[in-house]
Order: sequence, then structure tokens, then C-alpha cells
Amino acid sequence: MQSIVIIANGAAYGSESLFNSLRLAIALKEQEAIGLKLFLMSDAVTAGLKGQKPAEGYNIQQMLEILTAQQVPVKLCKTCADGRGISALPLADGVEIGTLVELAQWTLAADKVLTF
Repeated sequence: MQSIVIIANGAAYGSESLFNSLRLAIALKEQEAIGLKLFLMSDAVTAGLKGQKPAEGYNIQQMLEILTAQQVPVKLCKTCADGRGISALPLADGVEIGTLVELAQWTLAADKVLTF
């Protein structure tokens, strides 16, 4: 089974970078049986917060929960989350705080690493 890590950095609703990374992740899970992992860094960590209610368009929280329901690990960079003061806030279902050491391990074990 192929192993893919997606690293996303873009703000949840600030650009389409994070949205596109999640679209790709969902499409990958629909196409093949793969080992997929998602690590959110920088402003993307805010996407992991519970209770998002965008006025219109896509809902990042729902997209993350689709992935976690399919057993895709979704982790937020602890340093990035701490820096934005969100580490203690409720996270979307299945989303966890992760570390750079975990990302390093994922990267070394992956067949492919994609960054957004």
C-alpha cells in the first residue's frame, strides 16, 4: 500500500490552498486504498477547530471529519497551535495535536510527501 503525507500551511478560509489540499486528500481516499496522513502547520492549524460556521461555500471542519472518519490521521503542529493560542480549544472530531517529531517520522516512512 502506498503511503502519502500531505502537509498544509494555508489559512482555513484565507486562500484556497488548504481547501485544495483537502479536496485532493478526499479524492485520493476515494480512488485507491492508500495510507494517507495529513499534517496542518502555520495558519492551517485553525482549520482543526470545532464549531466552524462559514457563511457560504465549503466547510473545512466537515472536510476534515470526512477524512478522520476514514481513519486518516489529522494532526495540528503543536508549536503552530501554541503560537496561535488554540491548543486548549476544542478540536474537530478526530483531529489531534501533533509534533514536528511525528511529522519527521511520517515523512521518513512515506512514499510521497505533498505540500500545500
